[in-house]
Amino acid sequence: MTTFSDKVRELFNKHEELITRPNIPLEDSNGIYTRYQYPVLTAAHTPVFWRYDLDECTNPYLMERIGMNATLNSGAIKWNGRYLLVVRVEGADRKSFFAVAESPNGIDNFRFWDYPITMPEDVVPATNVYDMRLTAHEDGWIYGIFCAERHDDSAPAGDLSAATATAAIARTKDFKTWERLPDLKSKSQQRNVVLHPEFVDGKYALYTRPQDGFIDAGSGGGIGWALIDDITHAEVKDERIIDQRYYHTIKEVKNGEGPHPIKTPQGWLHLAHGVRGCAAGLRYVLYMYMTALDDPSRLIASPAGALMVPEGGERVGDVSNVLFSNGWIADEDGRVLIYYASSDTRMHVAVSTVDKLVDYCLHTPSDGFRSSALVETLKKQIEKNLKLMNS
Repeated sequence: MTTFSDKVRELFNKHEELITRPNIPLEDSNGIYTRYQYPVLTAAHTPVFWRYDLDECTNPYLMERIGMNATLNSGAIKWNGRYLLVVRVEGADRKSFFAVAESPNGIDNFRFWDYPITMPEDVVPATNVYDMRLTAHEDGWIYGIFCAERHDDSAPAGDLSAATATAAIARTKDFKTWERLPDLKSKSQQRNVVLHPEFVDGKYALYTRPQDGFIDAGSGGGIGWALIDDITHAEVKDERIIDQRYYHTIKEVKNGEGPHPIKTPQGWLHLAHGVRGCAAGLRYVLYMYMTALDDPSRLIASPAGALMVPEGGERVGDVSNVLFSNGWIADEDGRVLIYYASSDTRMHVAVSTVDKLVDYCLHTPSDGFRSSALVETLKKQIEKNLKLMNS
C-alpha cells in the first residue's frame, strides 16, 4: 500500500531528478551560438514545498494547493562565483513574482532559493510585476528594473483588460533584501527599461521604450536613451531614439532592449527583441546591435534580421511564437550565456562568446530595407564564394 509519505518521497525524487539532469548541447549550430537540449527552468522546477501542502492532515489527497504556470523572462548575473537568475515565476492565478534560481555552471542544476523575493510595494501597489533586468552598477548597487502593471482606471466601465505600465526600480546587495525606489517618471508608458552599468557624463543612463499604450507602441519610435540625474527619484526629461523601428522588418511593430549591454574593446554589445505582426499574431525574435565605447547611445553596427527565432517546441506555449530575453552573462573566459524564454512558458540557455558576437555584429550585412537590396548583398557573397570554390 502506498502511503502519504511514499507519495511525498516520490514527488521529491522526481523533482531532484529533473533539477540534476545534465543539459546537452545540440549539434546543429549556425556558428554564432549553441542551443541546449533541455530548458534550464520550467514550472516543474519550482520547489515541491511551494506547490504542495505536505501536511497529511490538511492535504490528505496530496493535491497541488498553489499551482505554478510558467518560469520566464529572467534577469541574470554572475554573483560570488554562482550563476543567478531572477526569474519571473507566474502562478496559476496569472500573478507573477520574482524568485532566485542558482546554478554552479549556468547550464543546468538550477535550484530555486527557499523563498521568493519579497519586493516592497510602491506608493501605488502594482497588480503584477515582471521581467526584471539586473545591472551591477559602478555605484556599488545591483539594480533591478522591472515592469509594474496596474489596471487603467480611466478605461470605460467593464473594461478589465486596459492596463498601465511603469518602470519600477529596486536595488540590493544580497538578492534577499531589496530597497524599492520610486517608479520611473516618464511622459509615456515604459515596459522595457534597462540601466546602463556605468555613469555617462556623471549621470545614470537608461535604455527606454516609450509607448503610447500598454500594448501598442503607437508613436514610440524604438529603443530610447535618457540620462537621469538621481536614480532615487528617476525622471525621464529628455529622451531620444537610438535604435529605430522600420517597416517590413523584424522590429516593425515594436522593439525593446533586453539585458544591459556587454562592454567589449570594439564597443557595447546589445541584445534586444523585435516584434512584427503576422497571421499567427505577434512574433517576437531576438536581435543584436552595437554602440560606441565613447558614446553608448551612438549606433555603430546593426546586423540585418534576427539572431534567434523560436524553433521546434519553443514555438508552443502560453503565448506562442515568442522568444524573449532580459538576461545574459559574460563570463571571465569570454563565454556568453544567453538566457531566453520561449512562448512565455520556460527558460532556456544558448552559449556563445564575446568574440563571436562582436564578429557577428560587425561583419553581418545590415538591412537594406528592400528586396532588391537583399539580392544585391546576396550576389556579392555568392560571387566571392564561387571564386574561392573555383580557385
